Amino acid sequence: MCNCFYIYYTLLYSTLLTGKTFIPSKDLADFVMCYWTLESSINDTPEINTIVPDGTMKLIFHYGATYRHHPKNTSPYLLPKCFLIGQLTRPYVVEPTGETGTFMVRFHPNGFLPFTNQSIKTMENTAIPLKELFGKKGIEFETKILSAPNNEERIKITEDFLRHRLSDQKTLDTILTSAIETISTANGQIPIHEISDKLEVNRRNLVRKFSTNVGLSPKQLSKIIRLQASLKVLLNKKNSKLTEVAHNSEYFDQAHFIKDFKEFTGITPKEFYGTDLNMSLIFDKEN
Repeated sequence: MCNCFYIYYTLLYSTLLTGKTFIPSKDLADFVMCYWTLESSINDTPEINTIVPDGTMKLIFHYGATYRHHPKNTSPYLLPKCFLIGQLTRPYVVEPTGETGTFMVRFHPNGFLPFTNQSIKTMENTAIPLKELFGKKGIEFETKILSAPNNEERIKITEDFLRHRLSDQKTLDTILTSAIETISTANGQIPIHEISDKLEVNRRNLVRKFSTNVGLSPKQLSKIIRLQASLKVLLNKKNSKLTEVAHNSEYFDQAHFIKDFKEFTGITPKEFYGTDLNMSLIFDKEN
């Protein structure tokens, strides 16, 4: 099953709005984690949605209404209909402007690099229109997706486009892929020096590989994956004590857990349990 099931957790109503996921073809599975779609009316979607960092980059196509982004210190602005969202290191707050119809391509942490000639690091916390990424081909790709009648056709169009971008047989760094798998398997609870020792690679070289290929440091990715694991526990076991969650996730103490939680979600664990927040958190949930 695809480990990329997104979930809207509505704190006000304690209800779940879930999308559908689709696995990629075998020849693209090293790069693409899954495809995801969501359709909902404006009345069924929270007024404010917070996208929590998950360590992946995504192509997002709004064939429904566009969304408005609410940056922390500047005025809100309308997002493009179709764009790439770079690696997130902080909560990304968006607001629907109408009926939601969204198709998304979610890449593995290092999976998008083979499809671009641009620096991955410069894309951090940024929505980049497809025209800037792929030029004329990006505009054609966008037009086809927005006019596609169903998800099957959207996936076919996407995979044809991605295969064309891989025509020169680009491959992934095997050491980096192994490091990412190690971090993911350990839920982010493994020191970076242990990873470098295990893979017999210099720590500085490993950090450089992450920066170039993932857009995050191994420490950042570990923090994000550990927080994602904690979110799943809090969602599935609402009566869990914060001290217990912090301990099981190997945080130094509860204060450290609360600090990381707020850094990536914008709220505290106590607010996560609250009933007076008309918003939702969007984060990865293992299927």
